[in-house]
Amino acid sequence: RAIGSETVFLYSNEMKPSPHKGRGAVSNPQSRFHTARHTPVDDGWWQDEEDVPALKTTVQPATIRSIIASNRSPDVPFNQSINPYRGCEHGCIYCFARPTHAYYDLSPGLDFESRLFFKPQAAELLREELSKPGYTCQPIAIGTNTDPYQPIEKTRRITRQVLEVLHGCHHPVSLVTKGTMILRDLDLIADMASRGLAHAMISLPTLDRSLKRTLEPRTADPGRRLKVIEALRDAGVPVGVLVAPVIPAVTDRELETILRRASDAGATHAGYVLLRLPLEVKPLFEQWLATHLPHRAKHVMSLMHQLHDGRAYDARPGLRQTGQGVFAQLIKMRFAQACKRHGLNTTERPPLDCSQFQPPMGQRSLF
Repeated sequence: RAIGSETVFLYSNEMKPSPHKGRGAVSNPQSRFHTARHTPVDDGWWQDEEDVPALKTTVQPATIRSIIASNRSPDVPFNQSINPYRGCEHGCIYCFARPTHAYYDLSPGLDFESRLFFKPQAAELLREELSKPGYTCQPIAIGTNTDPYQPIEKTRRITRQVLEVLHGCHHPVSLVTKGTMILRDLDLIADMASRGLAHAMISLPTLDRSLKRTLEPRTADPGRRLKVIEALRDAGVPVGVLVAPVIPAVTDRELETILRRASDAGATHAGYVLLRLPLEVKPLFEQWLATHLPHRAKHVMSLMHQLHDGRAYDARPGLRQTGQGVFAQLIKMRFAQACKRHGLNTTERPPLDCSQFQPPMGQRSLF
């Protein structure tokens, strides 16, 4: 139809996105910073799904000026962190880091898990920052945004290089991952742990292999993650389990089982985080629900609204990770009872030792 001097074409057969094998997001919506919006439509040229090429992962270097990020959020248990990568091939549909891809003019959807950036100067920049006269040693958390042991770490080895610097400086570190590749670096991590300089948390939101294949498609099998906990325990590394996220009416029923299995594998501590749906994560997650769990979608989102006083998400510190209301209190009580039953969180985890830190000296150490 004509509107003023322009002709606008309306389509009644709007295309429905279809999932890509091995990917979490169902679509690739534009960045929230784009002013124009495009709606895919079926123009009549039907294509067999088998003819659609698989979505390939591309990797490119990121230009950065610093590597240590500071945190001031009161509900986050660390002040410093390092993220070796931007984007994450694990493809977890619930990942709260997805919206950060918008800052690179990329989609938080499929772009986030297929167009990745690595930080080739991470180790060099870390040495420089640790060498500054005003640097105060505090534990550095690795894996708080995107996973440091996602598949590209096998060839890029950025996490390994960062750990080598921290190991050489006797700098404390905490690691969070879903990846089994952490065992590759056990020589460094175990040695640091023996001196009170390292501990690890393994993220495990579900034991259901079928659900994992769509919820977090390129992560390690749940059983293999339990083996990682066991291997870390045997190597003397303090290890815990992070049940994150707990998704109402999807994974919350597994809470007690996950904690029991993790405790049996050697975890001594545990934590949980309720599903977070900031910015573009909400529509992406709703789309995933409609595609993979359509019979449960309305119930899940209804519970999410109950957790956040009528909204799908409340970004306020202290509420964003735990929610509020009856369901939130129920999860909190279940978690506490299960931890008590299985001997988790019975003692305070020993704090990481910052007193051993020795700044990197480079060539100056020869004199």
